[in-house]
Amino acid sequence: MVVLTYDGREMLDRALPSIVGQSYPDCRVLVIDDGSSDGTAEHLADRWPGVDVHRLEANVGVTAALNRGVQASNSELVALLNNDVELASDWLERLVTALDGQPGASSACGKLLRYDDRSTLDAAGDVLLWSSAALNRGEGEQDRGQYDTPGPIFAPTAAAALYRRSALDEVGPFDEDFFAYHEDFDWALRAQLRGLTSWYEPAAVGYHMGAATTGRRHGLFGRLQRRNQLLLVLKGFPARALARHWPKIVALHLLWLAASVRDRMVREQLQAWVEVARALPTTLRKRRAIQRTRRVSVAYLDGLMRVGPGGPLPPAARIRRTLFEIAPNWIRPPRG
Repeated sequence: MVVLTYDGREMLDRALPSIVGQSYPDCRVLVIDDGSSDGTAEHLADRWPGVDVHRLEANVGVTAALNRGVQASNSELVALLNNDVELASDWLERLVTALDGQPGASSACGKLLRYDDRSTLDAAGDVLLWSSAALNRGEGEQDRGQYDTPGPIFAPTAAAALYRRSALDEVGPFDEDFFAYHEDFDWALRAQLRGLTSWYEPAAVGYHMGAATTGRRHGLFGRLQRRNQLLLVLKGFPARALARHWPKIVALHLLWLAASVRDRMVREQLQAWVEVARALPTTLRKRRAIQRTRRVSVAYLDGLMRVGPGGPLPPAARIRRTLFEIAPNWIRPPRG
């Protein structure tokens, strides 16, 4: 189990008891300290001597730190965890069982509830929409059992997810050009394009504190989120999908601009667009490689990249669904 942390010593003291105490046998816990300045490594050596620590001398970002964790682990199944999650004791055991029963799945996740309000959902898997909105499924809803059915999802919730090493090897590492935010959606899209699914197992329960692993550097991560959302589209969306859904994509990113004006983040928005333009040659090279290996149809992706039921809808319902896809809760800033 790989736990990523950056200046999160207090969070680790909350999270590690449940991580170390997993019922699954022979489970190694490895903490990737991403250049912390709060004495995390020394604290872990003193208080958690049974936990392995891989200390990075500088803060390399979430994405690179995740890759270092995968490289430093040696098991076929690799759990990637934020430092701000508490897990039920059977979380790992249930996800291992789920993946054993789904040989085509590249990854799996369970039900995450909010740490400070355990009747409220944080995420029941993740979904990417054709507008490019990236959402935690069920976030903010009261947990009434509406997400208690196991099944395929677009992406595992990255705060607490289990991956097959064979899939990580086939799809490739998380894209370090993202630095932080949406690297998990980008990886999941690349996996889905290759026909590698993801699975949701609601009996694997965790509790998410939120906004802890990356900290609260609002301006930096607001810029990264805006930038990476466009990079994800340019890299991963098939040409046919771009031709069909470009009005939604444009509308959503115009709303990002409006949100930036509202939140006094116009500079970050413009910086994001400039960085996308500078990265375009590299992004297009990546796109060509990704699209060459695509094994699924756009129609297949349509079944994953939507909110609500499939099939024909009345006009009013279609309008409501389209409006949600381009303005999900008015572009909320990330929680973590």
